[in-house]
Amino acid sequence: MLEIFFDKGTLVAQHYNCEFNKYFAFFKWDERIQSYRAPAIFYREFVLSLREKKIPYIDKAKSFLPSEFPISVPITPRIYQNEAISSWIAKGSRGVIVLPTGAGKTILAVLAISQIQRPTLIHVPTLDLMNQWRQILEKFFQRPIGQIGGGIFIEESITVATYDSALIHVSNQGNKFGFIIFDECHHLPSDQMQYTAISSLAPFRLGLTATPERSDGKEKRLYELCGSLCYEVGIKELEGFTLSPYDVVTIEVEMSQIEKTQYEESRKIYLSFLKENNINFNQKGAWHRFLWLASKKTNGREAFLSYLKQKKLSQSSENKFLYVWDLICKHKNDRIIIFTQDNESAYHIGRKFLLPVISHHTKTKERELFLNSFREGSYKILVTSKVLNEGVDVPDANVAIVVSGSGTVREHVQRLGRILRAKEGKKAVLYELISAGTGEYFVNQRRRMHSAYEKGTSEL
Repeated sequence: MLEIFFDKGTLVAQHYNCEFNKYFAFFKWDERIQSYRAPAIFYREFVLSLREKKIPYIDKAKSFLPSEFPISVPITPRIYQNEAISSWIAKGSRGVIVLPTGAGKTILAVLAISQIQRPTLIHVPTLDLMNQWRQILEKFFQRPIGQIGGGIFIEESITVATYDSALIHVSNQGNKFGFIIFDECHHLPSDQMQYTAISSLAPFRLGLTATPERSDGKEKRLYELCGSLCYEVGIKELEGFTLSPYDVVTIEVEMSQIEKTQYEESRKIYLSFLKENNINFNQKGAWHRFLWLASKKTNGREAFLSYLKQKKLSQSSENKFLYVWDLICKHKNDRIIIFTQDNESAYHIGRKFLLPVISHHTKTKERELFLNSFREGSYKILVTSKVLNEGVDVPDANVAIVVSGSGTVREHVQRLGRILRAKEGKKAVLYELISAGTGEYFVNQRRRMHSAYEKGTSEL
């Protein structure tokens, strides 16, 4: 009789017959334990194959059983949510669903948990999201919800964990959940995080994201770990219905003459180094080559510091901060989120205009105080670097001011998504401030390569 076990994130098969390796190529012989071993992710494929081939087996690997998770608060799913769940179930309850921020990915997960009826582990990228998910799940399931992360380890039949904490515990916990959900699943293919999926037995998997695309092109790996893309709907398709109508306004800001001179001098040194060393950023690996050559060449340090200086000047010109104040005055009755690329700029704005700032350095209690005060209306403006890019629910926010950002489409779509949660009478607007005549223009063009930005306008 074939017996299967879970051992430190792997699947172990004992008492095999001579045909075993022929049928199951993903297993490798482990001389030390005199058994075959495979990554735990193959559990579902292996068990289904055993059943198909009518090979008798004893399953000592999984440590979960079917469980009932009735929803205590009635939910009326939207049409696209029903379509998404149906498509996911049709693909074996494995796959990735792409929905814009504010379109109800958490509600979709609640419906999926109730449907699958297996102990469930939800992965989230931040502690803020862990707390947000816990509150929503407690509301709909009326039961204790576990938390793993931020120094907390409470395991329940439905548990929320940060990716980092799930990774730490997966070698021991990877057989305890039959259903795993990956929120903001574009994080999953990274070299470390993917092991939270590889080392889990869970036969049922759901990936949720607004932007599955990755700059390193590893979306294929995401689908290998979660299942194929089974449903997708975009921002423009839901605008005015599930999501608020919105405008995108790009404002080109002139730098001061002193800043412009410093920018041009620094950029000339930086670009000369690129030309001298035949570095083309359209080629793969160019950035790493630049860093390597900058560390080796005699003029490399100057080139790298010049790169940082011209970037900082364009992202944080003093005139941008004057425009920020003008926009604050223009939208004095609105809820505003101000985004920057770096903490220094965020804190500069906070000090200059006496505004609350949330960064990765903000303590948990202070962060919760700021977010709750913003939701309640006692704070009408929040400044942040990147902390609010993902997932945090601030439904009353209707104005976003992007002072600076990266060139990634994902970041820009996430920032737009923060202000799109529907509310009666709400009209959202996102302002992008870019320094005129600088490389920031091209960064802006790269990050706008998404259908959500086709309606963008410009002010000079």
